[in-house]
Amino acid sequence: MELRQLEYFIAVAEERNFTRAAERVHISQSGVSAQIRQLERELGAELFDRSARTATLTAAGQAALEHARAALAAAAAFGQAVDEVTDLIRGRLRVGMVIGCTLTPLFDALSVFHRAHPGVEISLLEDHSDRLVEGVRAGTVDLALIGTATATPDGLEALTIISERLVVAVPAAHPLMTLRRVTLRDVVAHPIVCMPPGTGLRTVFDRACAAQDLRPAMSLQASAADAIADLAARGLGVAVLSDSMAASHRDRLTARAIDDVETPALLALVWKSTHSPAVRELLVHARRAFAEPDPW
Repeated sequence: MELRQLEYFIAVAEERNFTRAAERVHISQSGVSAQIRQLERELGAELFDRSARTATLTAAGQAALEHARAALAAAAAFGQAVDEVTDLIRGRLRVGMVIGCTLTPLFDALSVFHRAHPGVEISLLEDHSDRLVEGVRAGTVDLALIGTATATPDGLEALTIISERLVVAVPAAHPLMTLRRVTLRDVVAHPIVCMPPGTGLRTVFDRACAAQDLRPAMSLQASAADAIADLAARGLGVAVLSDSMAASHRDRLTARAIDDVETPALLALVWKSTHSPAVRELLVHARRAFAEPDPW
């Protein structure tokens, strides 16, 4: 029994498909199938039911899955323990970033980390914040930059990068510009352009509306602040953004604070554990990069 066979077994179990599992572990589908068959022969039991389009675990496979995960985790911990003693960092670092983020300090931190530790394979993926949080919890993402409505998501550690109140951004002639103060009820009287569900900013907005039993008309959704501002500038709705997002478009939009929404939208780095030397080292560089004045 080899560790790579356990890795392939876990990949097929989680993907429920031999082809997708092969793409995930970067070998051919026939290679994955052959290694799983070899593992099954060694164990004397079939691990997957292959009679349908989806590869499902047999009873033996279900019994083996958690032990396979534990074995891989133990092997990784073994290597990390040696790395710490010898002051080496190598392996793989999986970093997540919320879709539409334009902050460059994370890239700066990754660049410095890569120069210091070229033996670490870095992967960067974009996704909605909710999915990134689940990825960090599940261990498929080591560290992620997310938008959130909660300072520290359950079960994770976090470093808040930005904390800002929501604003509504509108062209100069918009009716909201005539109001002395802008409330959430004033905002939802107009079509809304905002980020999609699963993003931190949208979560703050949706929770604020629910607290006041308001049902906004979500006219358009976009993952990037620039796209939201472009749509609002063309009169397709009022843009709901954070203060710094709106500040980049003050040449064509005016931002007004939403007075009765006090819960801030947060941008934060989140991670589950610092047992990994690579995660600890990247956090050192990230704290330094984000501490620089006016990085955005």
